[in-house]
Amino acid sequence: MKIGLIGAMEVEVTSLASSMKNRRDECVGEFQFMCGEIEGVECVLVRSGIGKVAAAVATQTMILKYTPDLIINTGVAGALSPLLVPGDIVISENALQYDMDTSPLGDPVGLISGINKIYFEADKTAVDTLVKIAEEQIGKVLVGTICSGDRFVASKEEKDRILSLFSSGVACEMEGGAIAHTAYLSRTPFVIVRAISDSADGSSHMDYPTFLKKAAKTSFELVYSFIKSQNM
Repeated sequence: MKIGLIGAMEVEVTSLASSMKNRRDECVGEFQFMCGEIEGVECVLVRSGIGKVAAAVATQTMILKYTPDLIINTGVAGALSPLLVPGDIVISENALQYDMDTSPLGDPVGLISGINKIYFEADKTAVDTLVKIAEEQIGKVLVGTICSGDRFVASKEEKDRILSLFSSGVACEMEGGAIAHTAYLSRTPFVIVRAISDSADGSSHMDYPTFLKKAAKTSFELVYSFIKSQNM
């Protein structure tokens, strides 16, 4: 199996990069792809940059050049579910783009016109394996909808609005939905693993800098254990 790993920020990919053996780096456009092995599993890693366009371009480039069997988007996210606190783990049952909105034309918010989909389903085998590892390793994990948009959610009003539209939402961030959309178009399995860094409300601007590194470390540890499990 070849696993593709995508994180938006340096803090989300540094530990994975350091874990690679026989690493070689290749630049494709603006992206630096890191190829090597983690616990004997072939992996390719990229820092996409922040936002949906950057994430989609990085994902498509990875798929076309490296043909991964599974893409894992790893990093941090804001909590939508009241059950979550910083450091908890969320895993995608599916993902969507909450800021995709052609509702003036009669469509539901989030619908991608042309393919007529809102929700992009994550790979069930990967989800089940990650949940099992997370329950053993961390204790608390929530599976649900990852809601992505090109904004940092930092108000209760915006958080409540997203939940009013997508009640299965567990976390919000800025890349996963675009990675899921791109993976779907290229028929590549994906899963999103995020550790909670903030509450996606009025306290987010204070929580995020405080918990960012800790949350990124938690996400890395889970993904690393998943990769290791693929070589057992």
